[in-house]
Amino acid sequence: MTLMHKSLIALMLAMSVNALSTAQLGFSHELGIITGPVAFQSDYGERYDFDTNKGNVGIGVGLIHYINFAYRADCDCYSRDTYWNDHFKIRSEIGYHVTTLNHLGPEAEKPSVGGLQLRSMQGKAKVFEAGAHIEWYPLSIRDFQSGYPKWAPYIGVGAHYVNYRPEATSSLGPLNNPVTTFRTFIDRIDTSQGSAIAIIGDLGVRYKVSPLSDILISSKWHYYVDDNYVDGLSPRNVNNRANDWIWWFNVGYIFYL
Repeated sequence: MTLMHKSLIALMLAMSVNALSTAQLGFSHELGIITGPVAFQSDYGERYDFDTNKGNVGIGVGLIHYINFAYRADCDCYSRDTYWNDHFKIRSEIGYHVTTLNHLGPEAEKPSVGGLQLRSMQGKAKVFEAGAHIEWYPLSIRDFQSGYPKWAPYIGVGAHYVNYRPEATSSLGPLNNPVTTFRTFIDRIDTSQGSAIAIIGDLGVRYKVSPLSDILISSKWHYYVDDNYVDGLSPRNVNNRANDWIWWFNVGYIFYL
């Protein structure tokens, strides 16, 4: 395990411990569910190709929990008015997403043996993630909870532990041989279970639908720190190889406890 991995895990643990400790001080909690399409940028297809970007899209679902510093559950009252209490929340999340992956783009469309090998290959990325974020709300959380304004934009950053189990098959037969497999992927396919760390960037907004509930709309970017075969592939071609990442657009419902 690298020093970066250890540092990120330590950060997630510290944020989790902080969330648990603040829960004992009477701050309020929020629970929610999110779901939406996941665009998986991987070693399938050609990067920055429009057909690949629109074609390799899956679905994800997640459960989220917030520590709300602006309101105290023990006294049913607002907490002390500080910048931290009025503009930050700690979010913990578990999520699962599945994406079917195909080789799309000009190389796969060629009327050649290589093109046939690419078109005949299909993968599936099955990924579980768990971690913590910190969210900054530029507008007052107190004002939003009171019902005005109705919108509360935010920016979030965090880190996730990732567990994955990819799949890879070909209609031509078993992979990892010159007959069925495109040359850059021979001996570079691994569908065993593995783990990684993801860096999370989140841009979103809440809409107040009732005093105790919000609609959440967010655009999240998950960057997998090491190219640990999250999609099952790690090609030899250095021009195509890059760390896997996803863009997850999700809509959710949040309920205040």
